[in-house]
Amino acid sequence: MDHANVTGVENKDDAHAASTVSEARLASVFDTAADGMIVINEKCQVLAFNKASERLFGYTASEVIGDNVHKIMSSEYAAAHDSYVKHYLETGQKRIIGIGREVRGRHKDGTEFPIELSVGEATTPEGRQFIGILRDLRPRRSVEERLAQAQAQLVHMTRMSALDEMGAAIAHELNQPLTALMLYLQALSRKLSQDGDLPQQVTDIIGKSLGEAERASDIIQRMRQLVERKEPERQTIDVKSFTEDCIGLVKLGASTDDVLVQCTVADDLPLLEADPVQIRQVLVNLLRNARDAVAGQTEKQIWITVRANGNGVEFVIEDNGPGVPAHAIPDLFRAFSSKKQKGLGLGLAISRSIAQNHGGDLVLETANPDRGAVFILRLPAGAGPG
Repeated sequence: MDHANVTGVENKDDAHAASTVSEARLASVFDTAADGMIVINEKCQVLAFNKASERLFGYTASEVIGDNVHKIMSSEYAAAHDSYVKHYLETGQKRIIGIGREVRGRHKDGTEFPIELSVGEATTPEGRQFIGILRDLRPRRSVEERLAQAQAQLVHMTRMSALDEMGAAIAHELNQPLTALMLYLQALSRKLSQDGDLPQQVTDIIGKSLGEAERASDIIQRMRQLVERKEPERQTIDVKSFTEDCIGLVKLGASTDDVLVQCTVADDLPLLEADPVQIRQVLVNLLRNARDAVAGQTEKQIWITVRANGNGVEFVIEDNGPGVPAHAIPDLFRAFSSKKQKGLGLGLAISRSIAQNHGGDLVLETANPDRGAVFILRLPAGAGPG
């Protein structure tokens, strides 16, 4: 063998070795890529299907290679894909190659989902081949949805904050004329009592007017307590009157009074040390939720039972509504999960947080799924019975 032939053999060996290394590198990149990578030929048959594609579509490579690629496409896109490729081969007009677009893929189980598809082209001895790079868009959609929900919740909480401030201001302003009205009525009542020349009926009417003005003033004071902002301040709470006060607040916001609220407070309760404003917010929220739940019932009933539980106090709020759907229970106390369009803006997540900050908890009783919702607010007690 002469030198030229030896050199030729060496060059062929070097080229073969370089090709082998290049193919190994390509195979490594192909199978370790985070995105799906699929190679098809001019007949739309799958030639290569990487590991990421297997995870994305649920097929193994052996189940797909040799089949038409529309096997993993949504029904809408699959019907037209072959004609798209044929049109490109005949005219050279690109619709997706080198551009990229969002399409829908189809999992082995039939589920269709959004993917971002980019397509490249290569000329090979076996003809033209197309390589598609696919990225699952579901994680991005999930993040976008959570961001949108968070933004909507932030706007809602900002609006509620403004309403809180407006409510406190309005209550303050209304309290002044109401106080003046009560003073005028008291003065008039004293004058009439002194003169004694008016019928008893008129005196009774003035007395009732004075009583209603005093009740309105009391309502405004309680509304101010509900919306005022201040640091948590624990106090000893008279549980019976406190619970009745919360029921009264809920009735104030009701357009009708067709809901029967039955309240039972045990006599042997220990002292309750808690922030009355925060716990009032929790109870009012639970009672309003119960009112909403029974709105569609013929007989609308809510039961609130306050009882001792070990070294603590339990508020049990039960209604005869349809109950909490099983699918909603796992996310019930999670922030931003509510589908309600109206309300106080104080979700169950915040209510539970208040209870836990007091050393207690807020739970949904799920022992009997055939009845309405039963929420239990547990709070630790102070020392000794009260």
